[in-house]
Amino acid sequence: MTATEHALPRTASLSAPARRLDPNHLGDHIDRLYRAAWALCGSREDAEDLVQETYARVLQKPRMLRSEEDLGYLLRVLRNTHFSRLRAAARRPRADPLPDELDRIEDRNIRGPEAALHSQEIYASIAELPDSFREALVAIDVVGLSYREAARALRVREATITTRLYRARQRLALALGGESTG
Repeated sequence: MTATEHALPRTASLSAPARRLDPNHLGDHIDRLYRAAWALCGSREDAEDLVQETYARVLQKPRMLRSEEDLGYLLRVLRNTHFSRLRAAARRPRADPLPDELDRIEDRNIRGPEAALHSQEIYASIAELPDSFREALVAIDVVGLSYREAARALRVREATITTRLYRARQRLALALGGESTG
């Protein structure tokens, strides 16, 4: 034996020569990869995304394989991609989702059930306003910003805030059964 043969691990000297992964035959393994991804993720939608991401990574650059088994290599890439996604998701801050029914969030400043019902009506009517009117109304009347602060926050002129607020209040009064003035 030569010195170079002693330096190489036994598996490297016995393994097949490196060959290039054929992108044309990757579709042959999609069903098995999908089932493996589904087992890893627990949902079909996440499994589809994982398989797509796996194929995107494999197809980014030419891959050299030392074995005849493409599926084993693809499963390793799938597994590594899955765990990379989990690590990346763990690093991102997670926001708690809002409740499905925003009506369940109670306004603690309201006294009595009639006032609570009236408040729910008002909030529902505000939600139905066009976006620009709703933003102005919420900024001024709900949050309590000044006209100047609201204009800066919404990136519009102060006169625009005044107009939108006036029209929003008119529509809100009509929606709640009052008469509009002017």
